[in-house]
Amino acid sequence: MDKVVESAATAVADIPSGATLAVGGFGLCGIPSVLIDAILAAGVTDLEAISNNCGVDEWGLGRLLFEKRLRRMVSSYVGENKEFARQFLTGELEVELNPQGTLAERMRAGGSGIAAFFTATGGGTQVAEGGLPWRYAEDGSIALASPPKETRTFDGREYVLETALKADFGLVRAWKGDRHGNLVYRDSARNFNPLAAMCGRVTIAEVEHLVEPGEIGPDDVHTPGVYVQRVVELTPEEAADKRIEKRTLRDASSLGSSGQAGGDKE
Repeated sequence: MDKVVESAATAVADIPSGATLAVGGFGLCGIPSVLIDAILAAGVTDLEAISNNCGVDEWGLGRLLFEKRLRRMVSSYVGENKEFARQFLTGELEVELNPQGTLAERMRAGGSGIAAFFTATGGGTQVAEGGLPWRYAEDGSIALASPPKETRTFDGREYVLETALKADFGLVRAWKGDRHGNLVYRDSARNFNPLAAMCGRVTIAEVEHLVEPGEIGPDDVHTPGVYVQRVVELTPEEAADKRIEKRTLRDASSLGSSGQAGGDKE
């Protein structure tokens, strides 16, 4: 039952080239950056990543992207990653864009044994009708487009059939975890992490605080250990290394009599 492994390198050692990864995080919040760096160091390539976005230039999944280790992304948001946009528009990267809620539900369905589901999101658009660019050719033409999807009408409204997403490996970051793989995420870092943990056939969690079984109350568990196969304890330095995607500061001259200042936000 003890799922703790000695290092991130050991935890990802059996991830082969060509694997599909479900990766938690939103922007730079709650991303499994240590596991991503271990995959980069392992030298694997031709990877497909299922994740809300692809980090930023040279951080998070952006590090794998920058080294051209990713062949395909299933995501919702290009975000601040200029290299992501460049590779997509030049035909170097295949990208399947999803409405954000649809992406989340496809991942949840993959971990729940649900093969597919109907959603109203995307009805009457290219999401349902097909034709969205998945990969461009070098000359800017569309080399591969999304196929049409099955639709049905319920109560007079069109619904689109979306299939579940499953990954060979799930990569997540948790604030706290025990040796049995039970995980707790902190605040907004919860985001896509529980979904990535669910839809990975083998899920690896990096945890900032490792505790003994029983120290996490049953009602406090966000991801049960049944979904997690490996746990990596982060060093204090690794746990503290968190990047800020958008830094916002309040001008001191705008402070009122309370003297309260604004802080950094992700």
